[in-house]
Amino acid sequence: MKRSILNSAFLLGAVIFVSACKPKKEIVVAPPTKTETKTDNSKAEALTLLNSKQLKFNTLSLKAKATLDIAGDANDVTMNFKMKDKETIWVSITALGGMAEVARALITPDSIKIMNRMKSEYLKKPFSYIYNFTNKQVNFNTLQAVLTGNAMGEFLTAESDVKQENGVWVVSGSKSELDYKLFFNTLFKVSETNLNDVKNGQALKVTYTDYQKLNESLFPSALQIKTLSKAKRINIDLQFVKIDGNVPVDFPFNVPKRFTVVK
Repeated sequence: MKRSILNSAFLLGAVIFVSACKPKKEIVVAPPTKTETKTDNSKAEALTLLNSKQLKFNTLSLKAKATLDIAGDANDVTMNFKMKDKETIWVSITALGGMAEVARALITPDSIKIMNRMKSEYLKKPFSYIYNFTNKQVNFNTLQAVLTGNAMGEFLTAESDVKQENGVWVVSGSKSELDYKLFFNTLFKVSETNLNDVKNGQALKVTYTDYQKLNESLFPSALQIKTLSKAKRINIDLQFVKIDGNVPVDFPFNVPKRFTVVK
């Protein structure tokens, strides 16, 4: 397991994510589009509808089986996530069937911390460190939206182009050199997110399949993340095997004294 897995996979790329182990809860599949779909909805009505389908939560506790592919170096791991909405994302990455933790990360709107247990190293950086890998429009809430199957809220606004294509809603536009396009399914959940920063050679594509009911809303059972930052490619396939909402969570992150701080 190389150090690139710990840094890249965690940074939007990173925190995240296939295995034959299936979720036990009932899967909700988006129904096919109808041949005739009304398209007279106003932009405001469409945005209100799409925003109403966003997952609302206070805390989340998740477990996923994942394949992390960093520039062709693929590893199967288990990932545990704990989140507090708009405040904290905690991630533990384990190998050997979940027996050995290889990395732990703690992300807040202000900072990024990563422990590499295999190298006995510790990284602590401001959140802006992520901009080495992605566009500056990506913030903590963007990252949390990716992991929870929500559409990025900053794009569900009147400034975006909102229209129907083949019976489903599509939201697109540009913001500070970042081109974005969000595809929704017939459940009015985002099924694909595309972010492209042509000037800086950065791109992100996230796709979601199948859903489970959670907190009167829907949570994706599986997602795939593909990132490109210049010549660096990261593919993350994740399948959630445990999803719990609004449960007690803690975020343990104690760095052993023997760890070396990475500059």
